Amino acid sequence: MSSTRLLVIDGNTAKSRALQIAAGGVASGQGYADLLRELLPGAAIDICYPADSEMALPLDMAIEAYDGTAITGSALHVYDGGPAVERQIELVKAVLRTGVPVFGSCWGLQVLTAAAGGTVRKNPKGREAVYGRGIHLNVSGRAHPMYAGKAEVFDAITFHLDEVETVAPGTIVLAANAVSAVQAMELRVGKSVAWAVQYHPEYSPREVAAIVRRTGIKLVGEGVFTDTDALTRCTSELDALDRNPDDRTLASRHRIDGTILDKPMRVREVANWIEHQVKPTRSQRGRG
Repeated sequence: MSSTRLLVIDGNTAKSRALQIAAGGVASGQGYADLLRELLPGAAIDICYPADSEMALPLDMAIEAYDGTAITGSALHVYDGGPAVERQIELVKAVLRTGVPVFGSCWGLQVLTAAAGGTVRKNPKGREAVYGRGIHLNVSGRAHPMYAGKAEVFDAITFHLDEVETVAPGTIVLAANAVSAVQAMELRVGKSVAWAVQYHPEYSPREVAAIVRRTGIKLVGEGVFTDTDALTRCTSELDALDRNPDDRTLASRHRIDGTILDKPMRVREVANWIEHQVKPTRSQRGRG
């Protein structure tokens, strides 16, 4: 029996990936691939980089060989356009023509929306950074398999400046909070079903600490942190929580609980996608 094959679409440019690594994190595509291998041992995972080169774009027939596609976050903005954005939109359109199940995080949700005919904007409420608070499932979300085993209201690791302005045809909104009306969605378009979230279930506290360091002083100007000391303290504490998620003092200071610190709970949406989308699709295609 052949291995499950998954494609990870890394939404970042080579420059952004290098900056993330320099800040103590990992490249977004590599981090996603590591999680998928953990959740699905033995999976064969390819990473493509459409922000960098047209050569990164597989043909439709190649995409159909995969059992699932995951789309990472990105420092890009859909509304800025340009080749790095347009290549990704075209690739996602190609994926949606194949029937391969898709999961998107943050930028993944936004580029799926753009590819299917919706719009994305800079959030007028500003950046949602480090933690997305009070994300609540609506009626559709409570019944959706992506949220099997998840609390009805939860916090999540997040880092985004943009949001969905107009949902694409075929979208079912699953969750929202006070910052964004679309925190999660299911999108049915073409042959494919895509699940996507505006937050980052794939990120550890250490990874978001690296993003905060990478973004730096800009976050003080935006009011996310009062000063650079607060920013540095936050990143140090996030690193400490990553090393010791049972540190109740730090968890209390950050007002977070097991929905973030318990890894199986934090990544539940991705795990549910594998169970309810990837594995059934693979079986239907006679691959396992």
